[in-house]
Amino acid sequence: MRHNFVHNLILNESDSDDELEIVTVVKMEEESRSRRGSIQRRLFIRRNTLEGHQRLFLDYFAESPIYPPNVFRRRFRMNRSLFLRIHSTLKAHEPYFVQKRNGARVLGLSSYQKMTATLRMLAYGVAADFMDEYVRIGESTAMKSLKKFVKAAVTIFSDEYLRSPNENDIARLLTISQSRGFPRMLGSIDCMHWKWKNCPTAWKGMYSGHIHEPTIILEAVASYDLWIWHTFFGFPGSHNDINVLERSSVFTKLAKGRTPSVNYSINGNDYTMGYYLEDGIYPQ
Repeated sequence: MRHNFVHNLILNESDSDDELEIVTVVKMEEESRSRRGSIQRRLFIRRNTLEGHQRLFLDYFAESPIYPPNVFRRRFRMNRSLFLRIHSTLKAHEPYFVQKRNGARVLGLSSYQKMTATLRMLAYGVAADFMDEYVRIGESTAMKSLKKFVKAAVTIFSDEYLRSPNENDIARLLTISQSRGFPRMLGSIDCMHWKWKNCPTAWKGMYSGHIHEPTIILEAVASYDLWIWHTFFGFPGSHNDINVLERSSVFTKLAKGRTPSVNYSINGNDYTMGYYLEDGIYPQ
């Protein structure tokens, strides 16, 4: 009787990870009858995943969505066109994000649901089950979606992003900077502090800086269109931007004279190399 109950749950529930959780729980209960109470029973939630997809689609992805583009940009931290580009590329590369039917021909989670849960976790640092009430996605499925998304994104986009610009890229950056009022500017550079929530107590002093909590520093260079082509991550938060800059590889090719030469004058001074826009902590 218990076997039939589990079998029916699997046939009628489309979230494969939650199905495995139920089977595991039942097996654990059967194996622990002699020591009942030592293992806490886990509650199975029958989610209406199709309802979650329909609500999400009508809110953001329909031809006339409920929420306008500025709300989409604020909540997803990207424009809808960029989301859809990543969405279509991801589906073509990773079968996990293609919506499928289970043995009972019931549709499972859509790629919109999995991507939305993933991006909310990445953008806001929320818990894996934060989107469950709205998207109808289980915690284990959200975590699996996150891992699949990150691996696929690195595989798909690493040749275009997070690499040093070549001569054609530099020429394009210089042309665009000229048109935007910053002649010969290569990009914007800055350091950001990422909070380390689970920093070991013994390391907190080394990783705490001006914000008085453990952080890890990320140095990045980005163009006007948010093409991030340099990152340097891992320095303790007690360092400042100059310390990080001295150890990063952003100026390695420049120091070795392997970058294209550019010539321009500012305030009567002649220069032969590009420059980066940054804040006031760096010396003139």
